[in-house]
Parts: sequence; structure tokens; C-alpha cells
Amino acid sequence: MSIPQSGGGPIERHEQLAAYLEEGCKPKQDWRIGTEHEKFGYCKDTLKPLPYEGDRSIHAVLAGLRDRFGWAPVEEDGKLIGLVKDGANVSLEPGGALELSGAPLETIHQTCDEVNEHLREVKEVSDEIGVGFIGLGAAPIWTHDEMPLMPKGRYKLMDAYMSRVGTTGTTMMRRTCTVQVNLDFGSEADMVQKMRVAIALQPVATALFANSPFFEGKPNGMKSYRSWVWRNMDEARTGMLPFVFDEGFGFEAYVQYALDVPMYFVYRDGRYIDALGQSFRDFLKGELPALPGETPTLSDWADHLTTAFPEARLKKFIEMRGADGGPWRRLCALPAFWVGLTYDQGALDAAWDLVKGWDAETRQALRVSAGEQGLAGEVNGIRMHDLAREAVEIAHAGLKARARPGSGGMVPDETHFLNALQESVASGQTPADELLAHYHGDWHGDLSRIYAAYSY
Repeated sequence: MSIPQSGGGPIERHEQLAAYLEEGCKPKQDWRIGTEHEKFGYCKDTLKPLPYEGDRSIHAVLAGLRDRFGWAPVEEDGKLIGLVKDGANVSLEPGGALELSGAPLETIHQTCDEVNEHLREVKEVSDEIGVGFIGLGAAPIWTHDEMPLMPKGRYKLMDAYMSRVGTTGTTMMRRTCTVQVNLDFGSEADMVQKMRVAIALQPVATALFANSPFFEGKPNGMKSYRSWVWRNMDEARTGMLPFVFDEGFGFEAYVQYALDVPMYFVYRDGRYIDALGQSFRDFLKGELPALPGETPTLSDWADHLTTAFPEARLKKFIEMRGADGGPWRRLCALPAFWVGLTYDQGALDAAWDLVKGWDAETRQALRVSAGEQGLAGEVNGIRMHDLAREAVEIAHAGLKARARPGSGGMVPDETHFLNALQESVASGQTPADELLAHYHGDWHGDLSRIYAAYSY
């Protein structure tokens, strides 16, 4: 989850809202890659989730990273809730999952090095206190009541609201994890093309990275339970954004969408003020019940943009949000997939050609199919397995065209980071299929074995 924004002046004209998004436009040489991933922590002896405080806890892990590896602390009401260093930050998800929000980097080689270093640091600290971390899309065994809510004001408000809208909001907060990548755009037209490709092909990412076939100790009948959770959470702030494909879509159209997303909070003087269900449009007029007579700043707008959760989210960059959390190789494969599809114009055009004939119903049906059936899904004659093969081939061509070398020039490009996805395409098997094969095979239905087999 995002941290509070700062530094924005007053909003005096409506045009500032779209201008804020437009500030994200960058020349191609300045495009960067920001990778985020979440993972569940647990006590190795009990296999129970980590509490916030105690000898084996989220606080102990954060404090260890702070003291041993030079991360600066982030606190709220005297509680250690995150860390920052070198453009990256470590934060807490509502149920205690640990998230790395990586620095904006030039290549996937650098991104993967960053992931490796972070996981090495976390393992060194957590091993000493009997704690483990695992990458999955959903908590495989734990119940809602076993998951602690982290001490952040934002989460307390969200938790109260989530219990009143949809059916799965509190499950999303406490018991799901993702890997995502944040990517740049060069102009409004470039943003539009990238957003359309991102939304349309997000189901392919969901299928390729499907990694949550278990929930509360047994198979849940889906390949990505996390995807199902997001589909049933809160229609006002999630989904496939059909308006992105309308003629005339641009920054202002996204502003209008975001203004209709009900508010969660306003952040003032280090605390979160309850604005649940209130309107940012009223806020602009000085009529917000939570802060009567006060109008918003650009920081408030930036905060509000983080409370919409569509499958691809626009801020001053684009967030790709459809993938389950997973093993190390897929933490590097996710940015490789999307960078390959969108950072080379030939690849981006090919990706758009692949999806431009679909209507909103087809895109939504693909989303549903991806979560339920993974690569085995089919919608209106479109086989997910074939679609994934084509998308991965386009991404491979895009990375090859980028030709960003690594390892001191010994590795000519970034294409090898797609290996895990190419293996899935060759076999037709997602990570969820692999987990289910173990569960019904050598694990003999003992799901507790997932921790030893799949922890970092």
C-alpha cells in the first residue's frame, strides 16, 4: 500500500488535476522500472502469521533491517511501519505482509539485483529470529482472525469501510500478495496506448502468474484466488476500466473516473482523518464533511489516486496490478514481461494489434477466465494459452530490441528474465498447477509442506 504524499500546493483550478498526471511524461531515455513485491511472513515453528510486536514479529524484522543494513525508519504515532533507502522503501501491508517498493531503475538486470539484495537482507535478519517469508498470491491456510491488522491509520479506516462494500475487501487487505511493476510514458498518446495494452493484457499476466489455488487449508477451485478476491471487492474502485478504450480517452478522462471514486481519508499533521465514502468533488468545492471549508492540495489528490485499485492504475506512471505474488524467478519475470511489451514501440504496436478488436465484455471474460482456469481458459474462441504465447513472444522481441546488457556486457539483453514464462507457455502449467500437483501428489494433502518447499 502507498505511503502518504507530500509537497503539493493548493488546488486552485480543475486543470491542475490532469496536469498532475501529465507531469509524469518523460523522454524515452528517462523511462525507468519500479518493481514492487509482497510476501507473507510466518513463525517457522508454528507456521502462524507474524504479529506486529514481539521477538518474532514484523517489528523485529523491520528493526533488524534498519539496524543492520542502514535503512532509515518510517514511523506513525511512534510505531515503526516502514523503511527507506536509496529511492526504495519497505512497507507493511494491512495483514503484515512485507513489501519492497523498489527504486526507479534503468534495467531489469538492476531490478533483479535489487530484489536479490532485499531478499538476502530479509533472510539474514529473519533466519536469526526463526521467521520465514513466502511468495504466494493468497495466504494458503490462515483464517481472517489469525491475521493481525498493522498499526497504520490508513488501514484502520480502510478495514472499517471494506466490511461495508463488496464481499472480499478485508480478505484482500489481510490475505493476498502481489508483484507489480511501475512504468513510465512519454506523452498523453503514449500513456493511452500503454494503458489500453495494460488493461487488455492484464488477464494474461494473471494467468501466467496464477499462484493462489489454496485458501483456508484446501484447494479453492481457482488458479488465482487473489484475482477472484479483487473481482468481488469494491466495484467503485476496481476493474478493467472500459472507458480507457473510448475515443478521446486521456488524462482528463482518468481524472473524471478518479473523482468518482469514494474517498477513504485525508492526511493531516501525521494522522488520517476519516472521509470514508465522501466525494473529492465536494472537497474541491470546500464542502467535504470531514474538513468543512477546507479545499485540497495536490498531495491530497496524489493520496486519493492511491485509493483506486483498477487492474492498471494511472498516477505519474502506470502500475501493472494483475499478478499474484510468487517465487523469485517471477519477481524478475513480471517487469520483463511488461517492459518487453511497452518500452519498445514495435512491441507496443504489436501488442495493441493483438487486443484492439476486443470489446469490454471479452476483456472482462478473459479476466474471469484467467483467475479461474489460468492458461487453460478460453473466451469466444480466444485460448489463453495461445494468447500468452503470443504476448510472451512480443515481450521477448521488445526486450531484444531494447538490447540492455547486464553483467558488465556479458549478457547482451534482458530476454532471459522471461525464461520462467516461456517454460509455462511450453508446458501450459502455471505456478498454481505446480502447487496443486504437489498437494495431490507427494504432499498427500498436507498443505503445511508448502512453507518448507516454497519459502524464499
